[in-house]
This record gives sequence, structure tokens and C-alpha cells, in this order.
Amino acid sequence: MDRRRVVITGAGAITPLGNNVDDFWKSLLEGVSGADFITHFDVSKFKTKFACEVKNFDPTDYFDRKELRKYDLVSTYGIVAANQAIADANINIADVDPYRVGVVWSSGIGGIQTFYQEIKSFVEGDGTPRYNPFFVPKMIIDITAGHISMAHGFKGPNYATVSACASSANAIADAVLLIRHGYADIIVAGGCEAAITEPGMGGFNSMNAISVRNDDPKTASRPFDKDRDGFVMGEGAAGLIIEELEHAKKRGAKIYAEILGFGLSADAYHITAPHPEGEGAKHAMSFALNDAGIDKTKIDHINTHGTSTPVGDVAEAKAIVGVFGEHAKNISINSTKSMHGHLLGAAGAIESLATILSIKNDVVPPTINHFTDDPELPQLDYTFNHKKERVVNYAISNTFGFGGHNVSLLFAKYNE
Repeated sequence: MDRRRVVITGAGAITPLGNNVDDFWKSLLEGVSGADFITHFDVSKFKTKFACEVKNFDPTDYFDRKELRKYDLVSTYGIVAANQAIADANINIADVDPYRVGVVWSSGIGGIQTFYQEIKSFVEGDGTPRYNPFFVPKMIIDITAGHISMAHGFKGPNYATVSACASSANAIADAVLLIRHGYADIIVAGGCEAAITEPGMGGFNSMNAISVRNDDPKTASRPFDKDRDGFVMGEGAAGLIIEELEHAKKRGAKIYAEILGFGLSADAYHITAPHPEGEGAKHAMSFALNDAGIDKTKIDHINTHGTSTPVGDVAEAKAIVGVFGEHAKNISINSTKSMHGHLLGAAGAIESLATILSIKNDVVPPTINHFTDDPELPQLDYTFNHKKERVVNYAISNTFGFGGHNVSLLFAKYNE
């Protein structure tokens, strides 16, 4: 039996670079930095005072105030991005089998603001447990998937994937498996994150994981630059409609790209640091190539995890050379995190979207904020500071997470 082919037929995005796919893509190509000083809370006592916040987003534009009581900010980002993707794919529940349409939606942290506010209120109170009845439903990571399914009547597989910063890449990989093996025809897959909060920023500061370049926030995210000093926190959501090819064709759906394969691995090395030689990343990319059944010399572009951390960027670059050898020099490598920051559990979805758009439009967005070459890095085409127009037939999106989780997704131009 031939393996069912899987394609992308819709996309949505709420990001620090724009609140729809077109604005997001335009900003990527123009090399716009989404970083600025934090407005969500008072940062005067925090080591890091900036992040890549979503801008010009008012939840009341999308939900009435009574409904908003049920949602943490993270879910509003996710629901709106998913709604955009569903509309983009022109999915009408009357025209599909609802039990064949599912939602796999992720977050690395979930409703952290709700958790923080409720615990803070209890601790500062008189000890009486006056918790909001929506406390638990607003906080739990799976709830966004539930809200999306309820809003649209999708009754197929419905759950969340959680693997830290690899979470939404795992959601996409799961969507591919569910469709390949006949459990669904359409999966709404993606991720959302809203961790630019006091505990979010304070926690990552205590680990020395995020940049402290408060004198110049817009250039703070510097993947593959010698003077990188940590990632810049981002927030938002991205959603993709993952669909079985024949089902999409029967609906007359437009097709952005095809998902040919994925690779999953674990570093089994350290709770936060990657293996210094990129062993887990190397295997994830190799597994993706094997799953897709294509030769490594066909890869044109890699959207890297590229967080702008001293250790992580070197490990990933070494892994790329380890897998692709001499061909690595022919690959246009970038890190869009230099612009939208690190969306944690939503990173895999937003960077998969960027990768798909590179394939669709034959252009690779830049890795901005490069000033100084790092002698520790192999000499590769990192697409520094300027977009590159080139044919992109096959591309990989890498996403790695604390705990040693590695996901590589391999996308291709759709071809009959």
C-alpha cells in the first residue's frame, strides 16, 4: 500500500512581526526585529528588560469580554492563529467528516500568567482558597486544542504535545503520523506561547539563558554571531492545516508545500545544554532524510533552531556539517529567531511556517544582527543580514528543546 501523502493547505500566525501570515512574511524578508522593551509588566528590577512581544493585539477584537474569562492570553493567541489557518484552508465542517478532522496543538509552558496571578492572590490573601473556577482550565496546556475543536466541531484526535521548545514541531510530526496511518484526513497543528511574564523572564534570567543586551534590544538576538549572549524571549502562535493529499485535491484546496518526513531523537545528555557535537540534532536530521527517502544533496535550505546561545549555535552548526558534509556549504542556513525571538513551545510551528513560505516563494529570509564572525563555527552560508533569492525545493526546519528533545521536519515543493 502506498504511503498517504501529506500536504499543508492553510496557515495562520500571531507573531511579534505581524498578526497574520502576510505581515509576518513581509517583516521576515525585510529583516525587521521584533524586539523592544517589555510592556507587559514592570521590568525595573529584572536583568533583562526586553523581549519580542506581540504588538497591536487586543483580545476583545476577537472575543467578547464574558468569553475572555475562560482564556489565558496564550489560548487567545492560539485560537486566533488556528482560526486564520482554518479560514485560509477554507474548511467548512458541513463538507467534511468531523471525526476525520483533529487538532494537535502545543505549548511549552501553557497558562503561566494565570498560574502566577492565582497563586499570588492566594499567597497575598488571608489563606482562604478563593480560586477562580477557570483557574485550572485556563492554565493547562491541552486546553487550547480543546477550545479549537469545540469552536469548529472537529471531533477527531485532539490533544497537546509537550516537549519544551520542540513542542509544536512534535505536534506537526504527530499530525503527519495520524494522517499517514489513516486516523484523520485533516489535522490543525501548531503551538502558542505567552511566557513574557514575571516568572517566565525571571526564571530564564536565573539560568543565564536569555540575552541581557538592554542597551540595544533590537540587535540582541544574534544567532551565529561571535558576541551572542543568549536568546530573546518571543510570544505568539502559528497554526498549519495538515491534510492528506487526495482529500485536499478533492476539496480543491490550495497547497503550500508537502511534508515528506520528520526525524525525532533525544540527546540523553543534559537538562538544558545540547550535546556539544550535536549528536541528537545530527540523528534527527538524518532520520528526517531517511523518512523522506531523499538524498542529502537535495536539501537547499535549513531553518535552524539557532537560538543565539553560545553553546547551542555551535552544536547545531557542527551537526549540519556532520550530516551534510561538503554539501553543507551549498545550503542556505538561517535563524528567523534573530527577528521574532524564541517562541519556546510555539517555535517549531512559526519556523515551519517560515520554511514553507521559503519553499513557496523561493527566497530565504536573513539571519539579522550579524556583526562579528565566530571562529568556532564552520564556514557555511548563514544568510547573514540579507535575504537570498534562490530555488528552494527541499528544506528542513530544526527545533530542539530543554530535556534533549530534537525534531527535524522536512518540507518540499508540492509536485504531482
